[in-house]
Amino acid sequence: MSNRRADWAEGGSDNSTGGGAGSAPSANTQGAAAGHVNGGARQGSQKHIDKVVLHYLKTKGYRGAENALRSDAKLLGQESTLGDLAQAFPGSEVGSDASVPDWILFYNESEEGNPDAYNQSYGELRRWIDSSLDVYKHELYAASYPVFVHSYLDLLMRGLSGKAMEFMKRYGSDHIVHHGKVIAVLKTLTTKSHVEENALSRLYRNNKYGIRMTRVGFELLLAFLQDHHYTLLMRTVNQHLNIRTVDGGAAVSSEADADVGITGHTQSQLDHFNSQDIALGPVPLDPFVCDEVERTLQGEAGRLVKDATAKEASALLDTFAKVRQENATSALSADDAIPMPPARGAEVAQQIADLKALRKRVKLSPAALPSICMYTLHNTSNSLTCATVSDDLSLMAGGFSESYIKIWSLKNEPLRGFVGAINPMSINSEEDVDSIREKTSEPYRKLVGHSGAVFGLDISFDSKYLISCSEDKTTRLWSLDTYTNVVCYKGHNYPVWDVAFSPQGFYFATASHDRTARLWSCDHVHALRIFAGHLADVNCVRFHPNSKYVVTGSCDKSVRLWDVQRGSCVRVFTGHTGSVDTVAISPDGRIMASAGEDQTINVWDLGSGRRMDTLTGHTGPVYSLAFSQEGTLLLSGSADETVRSWDIKRSSSASEHPIIAQRRADQQESAPDTAAADPDAMEVDGAETNGASTSPKQQPLPLSADAKKRDAAGIWKAKRTTESEALLKTWRTKSTPVYSLMTTKRNLAVAIGAFTL
Repeated sequence: MSNRRADWAEGGSDNSTGGGAGSAPSANTQGAAAGHVNGGARQGSQKHIDKVVLHYLKTKGYRGAENALRSDAKLLGQESTLGDLAQAFPGSEVGSDASVPDWILFYNESEEGNPDAYNQSYGELRRWIDSSLDVYKHELYAASYPVFVHSYLDLLMRGLSGKAMEFMKRYGSDHIVHHGKVIAVLKTLTTKSHVEENALSRLYRNNKYGIRMTRVGFELLLAFLQDHHYTLLMRTVNQHLNIRTVDGGAAVSSEADADVGITGHTQSQLDHFNSQDIALGPVPLDPFVCDEVERTLQGEAGRLVKDATAKEASALLDTFAKVRQENATSALSADDAIPMPPARGAEVAQQIADLKALRKRVKLSPAALPSICMYTLHNTSNSLTCATVSDDLSLMAGGFSESYIKIWSLKNEPLRGFVGAINPMSINSEEDVDSIREKTSEPYRKLVGHSGAVFGLDISFDSKYLISCSEDKTTRLWSLDTYTNVVCYKGHNYPVWDVAFSPQGFYFATASHDRTARLWSCDHVHALRIFAGHLADVNCVRFHPNSKYVVTGSCDKSVRLWDVQRGSCVRVFTGHTGSVDTVAISPDGRIMASAGEDQTINVWDLGSGRRMDTLTGHTGPVYSLAFSQEGTLLLSGSADETVRSWDIKRSSSASEHPIIAQRRADQQESAPDTAAADPDAMEVDGAETNGASTSPKQQPLPLSADAKKRDAAGIWKAKRTTESEALLKTWRTKSTPVYSLMTTKRNLAVAIGAFTL
């Protein structure tokens, strides 16, 4: 799972293309830059600077300041426009639309003849950050990264390749942890032509890099650059950083929280973009399904003999009446709902099954955590790339790097497919159906058809079909009645990383290395929609519960929400510092969660497009997310071999619940020394978990030699992290990274992983 895209990771970064216009320098940064460089300019360029400022004062109508400057600088009758300066320096990076601070900084830079200026000034900046207060270090380190990138690129653009290589060798390792892939690409750039042609360098040079800082941290950074007359670094901050100050006095808690990155939009543009109206209500109930469900339940409830079945049917009728009433008040209109084929008997049976699950559902809360059923696959030799479970918990499927799919019966029943075409006229009983099935006693099947590693799987809501995607650029639909390939869908130009059925099963979506996601229907071999806009690989895709929208996560560190009918993007979510590998949407369709390589989970409000919370605690990439049916709890599975539960809608009253208080007290009394310290931490092969205690809040996990061993995905066990207050409990597996996670309609959590030595 961890290395399924290793051969493609670098290509995804290098093939990114820049998009969007950079925003104008912020007023605070411009003012600080102008104030500093006016005092630090050399005498040889002072007249040029005075001419620019004189023209600026005149256009703004500051007559008193204009006359004073003319008198002091002896510039009576002389002035220069910004357009005149642009013509005088046609080869410069500063155009006629540049601001006054941009021109002042350009004059200082053009006079800076010291080739070691970047090495010296950036080195002093890093030493100053190392010695600064801990409360501001995270945001200052985050701000130093884009300064480092543009310093390196500027050295190459000046033809100082030797100095650039020395600069990279000395300071590149400082940013490998959070930006390793970008640093690896930058190391391959050694000349000016490389910078001009490379997609990644163009992306950085054409867009501003977003940084979130406190006002105090921002002012400290500017004061340092001004006091030390570091005009080169000030120019980088002014031209290439989009710094957004955080309201209030609370410090930025982590470098990941401060590092917003490049999105192609400034924050104000992003907020405006995310203000588009979207419809998040549920799908309206099909009239045919409603009539058939009521007819079926009324028939069972009207029996003369009032047995248990009749009583249950009567209770289901009452439950269905409530469901219909709630759906009528909040469902989408007929115009907003996507077109669907006529409902069949499968939809009726599924609706009745959902009603039964609703009546027996266990209500989860911070005081009542879910039970988790963990399925562990042994002897996979690190070849398992993906796994999924059917909604009715009857089947489990796994995709392997050897290009095949394996399906297991979770009921331990033989998987017997039909041997050929079925003549309905000859079927009169269960014995007739059984007679035309294959004669096998094995509770598993192997599906062969792909010619490359299988990276994604999903099973339809009625457990009749399985969809798979592969390195061979294709997506295949499999029948679970005959266990054969039914359709092969072609359209992507590169490996397909993920695939997902819509909740109703007729549509499915794919995500690919070609930086697009695509919408398909089972009855068409060509894509219905192509969702293009991500700047790198699209790693994961999921449908909104009403099937009107599709959510995608990408290597460009962003998540996007797409309108299925229009094929356009309606939300962009930014804030991750690494590749986004998994997304999940709450059953009510209001909240979305995303996670990936940066080991953090971001929780988003789909309506406003704003981030609700950032959850930390995992020490490895997060592979899977799942909401409880109420949408109040979030479960996450990770390469750090844990499943964690989070309180999404936490409140002060909930945190004071006696059960929660007792759980926290138990955690503080006994924290495990290693990831496998408790032999009863989790039973595998389908057993329900007992749960191991988590470490105390805000304290690092104690580590031993055993805890520092390398697992299949890296050495994440040896890392320390701060756990969010929203973390409720941590379940630890026995050397098993958790690849897949889901919750059933009754709120049972199901996790899947592969045992790793």
